[in-house]
Amino acid sequence: MGIQGGNGGCVCFFDSGIGGLNLLYECVHRRPFGRYAYFADNEHVPYGSLNRSQITALARVHFNNINKLNPIAAVAACNTVTAECIEELRANFTFPIVGIQPAVKPAAKNASKCAVLATPATAKSSALRSLVKEYGRGITFVAECPDLAAYIEQNIFSLDKKEVEARLPALEADAVVLGCTHYSFVSDIIARHYSCAVFDGAEGTVTNLLKILGIFDHRNNCPLQIAFYGGNSLKNRQIFIKMLNKQL
Repeated sequence: MGIQGGNGGCVCFFDSGIGGLNLLYECVHRRPFGRYAYFADNEHVPYGSLNRSQITALARVHFNNINKLNPIAAVAACNTVTAECIEELRANFTFPIVGIQPAVKPAAKNASKCAVLATPATAKSSALRSLVKEYGRGITFVAECPDLAAYIEQNIFSLDKKEVEARLPALEADAVVLGCTHYSFVSDIIARHYSCAVFDGAEGTVTNLLKILGIFDHRNNCPLQIAFYGGNSLKNRQIFIKMLNKQL
């Protein structure tokens, strides 16, 4: 599917793969009208195994394509992109870019021990370290999940509880934060595995996005339209339809 210049009014989401569909779903649920576009890079997923320069270069390519649609806003629906290069993206594009961060603050608020599950790149990022330092109340730690995002990406239609659990680190906590949007697809398995509450950043991110979109919505009478670009767009569309039909 080619990318042509837009006439504005589009809201764009970008993730390395299927994880950002969770944010698109949350947004469509709360704002079921207007034009949306989902960009993915399934060829290089997961970004969490790449270094910062690689992540930045790949993100720039896709945000250049997003820019062609003249969006009113875009979401970096990838924790790794947000952690590693969102400020550079904001400096190079004029449209608002909303990032996603692990929900450390609400998770740690009433916890006695809080764990953040993240890809290697996100886990090592200064952004996550700063977030944990500021909001983790001294009871929050980060645990890497090197293979979980890739497993979810490759097996989304046949996820196996034992295979997911085999990729979860051994830890004890009374609150677990999802530091990768892919993990939301298996949040129930994670909650049962650790016997604790699970938090992700989708709701907060979409709330921030809707505040930005609020200034445009009085002009938007467009029925719901969603386009998929990049990566395996047919697969991403199929997954999203299943999500809308409560099949995932």
